[in-house]
Amino acid sequence: MRIVMNGVTGRMGYRQHLVRSILAIRDDGGVLRPDGTRLQVEPVIVGRNREKLTQIARTHDIETVHTDLDTALADEDAPVYFDSLVTSERKKTILAAIAAGKHVYTEKPTAESVAEGQELVDAAQAAGIINGVVHDKIYLPGLIKLKRLIDSGFFGRILSVRGEFGYWVFEGDMLPAQRPSWNYRAEDGGGIVLDMYCHWNYVLEHLFGGVRSVMTRAVTHIPQRWDEKGEPYEATADDAAYGIFELADGVIAQINSSWAVRVDRKELVEFQVDGTHGSAVAGLFGCRVQPRVRTPMPVWNPDLPTDQDFRGQWEQVPDNQEFGNGFRAQWEQFLLDVDAGRPHPYDFASGVRGLQLVDAALRSNAEGVRVELRP
Repeated sequence: MRIVMNGVTGRMGYRQHLVRSILAIRDDGGVLRPDGTRLQVEPVIVGRNREKLTQIARTHDIETVHTDLDTALADEDAPVYFDSLVTSERKKTILAAIAAGKHVYTEKPTAESVAEGQELVDAAQAAGIINGVVHDKIYLPGLIKLKRLIDSGFFGRILSVRGEFGYWVFEGDMLPAQRPSWNYRAEDGGGIVLDMYCHWNYVLEHLFGGVRSVMTRAVTHIPQRWDEKGEPYEATADDAAYGIFELADGVIAQINSSWAVRVDRKELVEFQVDGTHGSAVAGLFGCRVQPRVRTPMPVWNPDLPTDQDFRGQWEQVPDNQEFGNGFRAQWEQFLLDVDAGRPHPYDFASGVRGLQLVDAALRSNAEGVRVELRP
């Protein structure tokens, strides 16, 4: 199966989607079908910079390179289109792929607004194509373990979720920034709410239930940054967001998201889940638990330093299965869905729900109010 891949010169498109997913699948002989046969894949890479594309093609033994999207989409032997462009370019290219009859898999956000996202849903439904949106985090070991705990009833009644995400993204003057400069310009589709709340929506939805309401404060902590050429620019997009989410069944989630925070935790993102019968702290890879019967009884005494090692009172959930790359795992599921002609569970509609949460959070921030989400 040939796959038109647009945006692979970018960091995420190249490392996670091309190298660690599609090329890894190709080099391993393809995706294993239920009947024991394999579905082989071959990337067709497209973009504006021929020099970069040619270098990637030489390095990874990729046969076909295009700088014209229409030419790539005209390839009748390539039934799948993948989009990893900047958000502002995505709607136009996905609509072109749908018009060409391609099945579409895309990074998120799927569009810059709910209306644009719904336009993609409607176009995909009218064309009868299979569509999917990257939901990589729920395929990662830590959250797979957390889902297993939830399904087993470990927590009893779940009370609350607390998430901490982020790291320090250098401004670009002293050291080069480790994220593209467009991420910090609202006019180019940047902003941590637009970027990360799409993730938080599917994570919360998958694990605990849909978001019913949100309160968010979004800020720009670092007002000036330096771009890839070393030129200063005004950071017009939010680089931190502090949110409270009301979920189904009364669960309360609090998630802090920031590119202006220094990390004092085991992983770049961690979720603590507290329930009546136990608690867990899950990152992308690890998951630690503290059941009810092993919960200590600390006593508040401001006059004496505590003698308890609280972090040492948790135990790791073991790796009872082999975990692969989360991006690759979802790619394999999507390709098997295309091969079988069945809908992918994480489709454009799920992307729209993420955009609904983004819209509600931005409205909450602008008006200083709690915003309810329509089902």
